[in-house]
Amino acid sequence: MRILIAEDDVTSRAVLAGVLKKQGHEVLTTENGADAWLALQKPGAPQLAILDWMMPGLTGLDVCRRVREMQSDRPPYIILLTSKDAKSDIIAGLDAGADDYLAKPYDSGELRARIGVGIRLVEMRDSLVEARNALAHQATHDPLTGALNRRALAETLSHELSRDRRLRGRPRAGLSVGLCDIDHFKGINDTVGHMAGDEVLCGVVQLLTDSLREYDSVGRFGGEEFVVIAADTDEREQEALFERLRLVVNDSPIHTRAGDVRVTISIGAVAARRNESLDDLLAAADSALYRAKAQGRNRVCIAQRQPVESEAQCAS
Repeated sequence: MRILIAEDDVTSRAVLAGVLKKQGHEVLTTENGADAWLALQKPGAPQLAILDWMMPGLTGLDVCRRVREMQSDRPPYIILLTSKDAKSDIIAGLDAGADDYLAKPYDSGELRARIGVGIRLVEMRDSLVEARNALAHQATHDPLTGALNRRALAETLSHELSRDRRLRGRPRAGLSVGLCDIDHFKGINDTVGHMAGDEVLCGVVQLLTDSLREYDSVGRFGGEEFVVIAADTDEREQEALFERLRLVVNDSPIHTRAGDVRVTISIGAVAARRNESLDDLLAAADSALYRAKAQGRNRVCIAQRQPVESEAQCAS
């Protein structure tokens, strides 16, 4: 366990650090509360901290209060170390946010036992956080491909539509959506089997995800259909984006248990209009996808977003 010691007395700090190192812990030491507070804010900060109550600048209580105000699901476990032993002092320390309290002079055996309690609680908390995150991921992602599921896809698209309305008119405004369909997917299943077909689905999602920016999204719309949500992408940029995705899939064989499988995708793309509903946006993308498949597949059809309905233009 990585443990922070904040103690202004040089001798006490050295003795405490020596005890903890002998127990196999990684120790980080500071000599005042301000440095301790900085250390606890950094990425990879110690998960357990031993803070002396009386330090120059920020006291141990000050650091406790600041730590408890942090927005974190993995706050450090704090043991407050002090010569104060009145019940009122103990209450004040715990009220400030300390998890435990150890009076000076401390017994090394008691110190070891209290650190052991802290480590067990930190590990239990981490397990709970990981379990919660896993459940949240399962609730929002397709179990096969790892893409957003239908519900999360709708929520993400609704959020991006609202964001696009707020940013409308600004330099990086714009929202484009592509409905992607794997061409002749039934034939792929019939040829290489359903298990390899599942690997094709996963492979296509991986290719799309790797070709997008980190703030873009890919969701499974159903079967072999996927939706790409491209933020900050307007009508002038969407054709180049989705044509690039089409080419990536076209040029990248997917490794499966049945060997390499080459697939193509058809894409119907649409740029969001002001005050357009989610259903209308997806319907426009679906109509453009239908035209792409009708005109031979392995192509991108862009739905023209004009006040009056027009035919889609297609790019092979």
